[in-house]
Amino acid sequence: MKKILISVIALAFNVFPINSIAQTLTLDDCISKALEHNKSLSSAKLKLDQTNFDMKSYKANFYPQINLLALDFYTTAKGSFTLEGGHLPIYNYVDGAGFVPNVTQNADGSYTLNQYADFPSKNIDWKLKNVFTAGISLIEPIYSGGKISTAYEMSKLGVNMAHENIRLTESEVIVNTHEAYYLAVKAKEMGEVARSYKTLLDELKKNVEGAFRHGMSTRNDIMKVQVKQNEAELAIQKADNNYQLALMKLCHIIGLPLTSEIGVVKPDIPNASTLPIEMGQRPEHVILDNKTELARQNVKLTKSDYLPNVAVGATYHYANGGELAGKKMLDNGSASVGVVVKMPLDIFGGATNKVRSAKAAYQIAQFEQQDLDEQLQLEWAQCRNLYDEAQTELHLSQVALEQAAENMRLSKQQYEVGFESLADYLETQSHWQQCNASLVNARCQVQLAYVRLLKASGKLK
Repeated sequence: MKKILISVIALAFNVFPINSIAQTLTLDDCISKALEHNKSLSSAKLKLDQTNFDMKSYKANFYPQINLLALDFYTTAKGSFTLEGGHLPIYNYVDGAGFVPNVTQNADGSYTLNQYADFPSKNIDWKLKNVFTAGISLIEPIYSGGKISTAYEMSKLGVNMAHENIRLTESEVIVNTHEAYYLAVKAKEMGEVARSYKTLLDELKKNVEGAFRHGMSTRNDIMKVQVKQNEAELAIQKADNNYQLALMKLCHIIGLPLTSEIGVVKPDIPNASTLPIEMGQRPEHVILDNKTELARQNVKLTKSDYLPNVAVGATYHYANGGELAGKKMLDNGSASVGVVVKMPLDIFGGATNKVRSAKAAYQIAQFEQQDLDEQLQLEWAQCRNLYDEAQTELHLSQVALEQAAENMRLSKQQYEVGFESLADYLETQSHWQQCNASLVNARCQVQLAYVRLLKASGKLK
């Protein structure tokens, strides 16, 4: 009996070519192609690059800011002014007093020049013409209320979130690929089951027609088998159509043209020893953790806007150009050093209310995190239950198929010796076909439940 059972099951899953296949893809092949093709994943990777650049730009705020300045302009502005002339006193040397002007003080407090020299009036012209100036400045923040360090920490959180977003997108792509691949495998196996059932019916019809020629059966018996054959033909057509549609969907996911001729192979049933026994760190959980921490850091960032800011700066400028009395007016450099202290005053309560708003946002993020944690735990428990149920269904389907195969074998024997009607034998064949279909569906459900459980556990790779 065991040999008969094995032969019947092997017949059920004998491969019947549906069309010419250019290439057969494994599940791993499809996952690799899907990860390479997916636009959302490419965007997530670019987002990681963007956050890394942002983090480096915020890190640069710890270092001095250096600016170069150069200005070169030409102007026709010009003008002149006159230095008024007059009498200049002559100084004489007096012992003990040094050089003193040779003047006489009058009674009214004025002075009379005893000796003097005439200073004529002088007309002086000036022109700017081409003026060039250049300089360099350096500003080093000493204390900014924690703004620079807080912004840098927030940028690092952004990088972590971008990493987790890649993990999340990858897991979604992998799950979608698994689903499309398993549905294609299921459709293919459903076609194999339908063809196996059709083969049994074809063999039965030959036997019934032979019995009819010898007067051992009626034309009605032939018609009954013919009806079942028609149903089997329709089932084959539906399975083939489902298979082609499933392959087109798989091609769409992995980035191949929809009309590509590909094939799939039946993957192994997941090993129970690899089943995750607890929920790990899901990307969604880590992302929300980082969002909560971002809200906390934002409180510090808001406070820093209203704390003292201290910076030290140094500048050097060089200027060249202009004429005064026919000689160059500017041709030298100058340096300066200074300290700047800025202290905002919260007179009307703007700072206090902004900080309160940031704290409220932080509390909201904490509530959202707690709610998501509970949702993720519920999702994991549900996926674990669905996997256990799928395993039970698979086991029962295997037992049911074995029983249906044995029942069909006994029914065939009874029919051949005339102890059972054709209708009963056809019923056992139909039941065997249904058990085969149930087993195919149960196997697909186990594989889907397993990959969904891995995703819910944060361990899908």
